[in-house]
Amino acid sequence: MVRLAVSELTTFRWSFEEDVAHYRAAGISAIGVWRQKLADIGEQKGAQLLTESGIAVSSLQWAGGFTGSDGRSYEESLTDARQAIITAAEIRAGCLIIHSGARGVHTHKHARRLFRQALDKLLPIAEERGVILAVEPMTGDCGGDFTFLNCLDETHDLVSTYQSSALGVALDVYHWGHQPEFMQRLTQLASRLALVQLGDSREPPSGEPNRCQLGDGTIPLRQIVRGLISAGYSGHFEVELMGEEIEAADYRELLERSVRTFQGWLGGTAT
Repeated sequence: MVRLAVSELTTFRWSFEEDVAHYRAAGISAIGVWRQKLADIGEQKGAQLLTESGIAVSSLQWAGGFTGSDGRSYEESLTDARQAIITAAEIRAGCLIIHSGARGVHTHKHARRLFRQALDKLLPIAEERGVILAVEPMTGDCGGDFTFLNCLDETHDLVSTYQSSALGVALDVYHWGHQPEFMQRLTQLASRLALVQLGDSREPPSGEPNRCQLGDGTIPLRQIVRGLISAGYSGHFEVELMGEEIEAADYRELLERSVRTFQGWLGGTAT
């Protein structure tokens, strides 16, 4: 069953409690949990609220930074990622999004080795807890501070070297949807996807994310969504919007419009 979710980054100004209440009111059945908002309310209280609300968790965002690019050591990032896996299991998240960390002062080869070492340590924990680690690549123009995985094919190939159902790819269409050859890659990608994030824009990503509401940009989102479903993807489609235009939007209207637009792409109701 195709499921629509919304990331808490989309409704940046709202609290965790407001997100849960308003998402449910808009008919959205799943939420992409941002760890910062969950920490603000407290993990135990947040988990209880999710259970009481009946809303599913499409993802927990994020863990990683294993290259030290965010100021933490490799071991500190590993410790944080282990805790994130435990949290993801407690709230029954569909996946935990993983960012490798920027290349920084490392060679690409060394950065890749650090990341693989981290995955080797984390995957057994994720498998034991029933959590999927979703590695997210981003274009270098706007995601280089988060990950050295700035190539979709490289990320797919890396994940494919692991024979584990607890490892997949988080595909943010905002980063890749403008590429002319992207539509031809959907069939290859579908089987490895743990999550698909939806964001629109009027031009390819560059610098600070500047997304627009679904359908207002030039990314062929309808064709991408339908193509992924045809290729066998059955996970969440998670709306993740940010930027000046989104910050100024009325969040209630944004949620209602996202639901209508997504349902229109499918030609019916999506839960």
